[in-house]
Amino acid sequence: MAVAYQFTPSAGVSIPVITASVKNGDRLLRDAFKNRRSDLQVQGEGVVIKLLPDDLEGSRHQRFIIRLRSGQTLLISHNIDLAPRINSLQVGHSIRFYGEYEWNAQGGVIHWTHHDPAGNHAGGWIEHSGRRYQ
Repeated sequence: MAVAYQFTPSAGVSIPVITASVKNGDRLLRDAFKNRRSDLQVQGEGVVIKLLPDDLEGSRHQRFIIRLRSGQTLLISHNIDLAPRINSLQVGHSIRFYGEYEWNAQGGVIHWTHHDPAGNHAGGWIEHSGRRYQ
């Protein structure tokens, strides 16, 4: 089962953080989607179903859509100004992630899949082909 705790960055703002096995991650993400919850730090895994063009407005983000085992889809928005780009990523590849979930009607978005150089936010990551991108 998941264990919830608070990450308190140096700025004093509390962010809900949920740790769970990847097995429980699907359930937590399904519940977050159903209940329109956001700002949750979660772990999970999925299969890439679509590669999208990089978002080059403001901070640059590599974007792609994954499907969880539950069938839920998530947009992954990976900041490539703060973490390496995953150049070898292709449709059909599996990834694991740890980042912040934000609700949207399409299934949700995972962002903050990188370290925070200021130490104000829980660090996230993406694992692909045995390498961790953070």
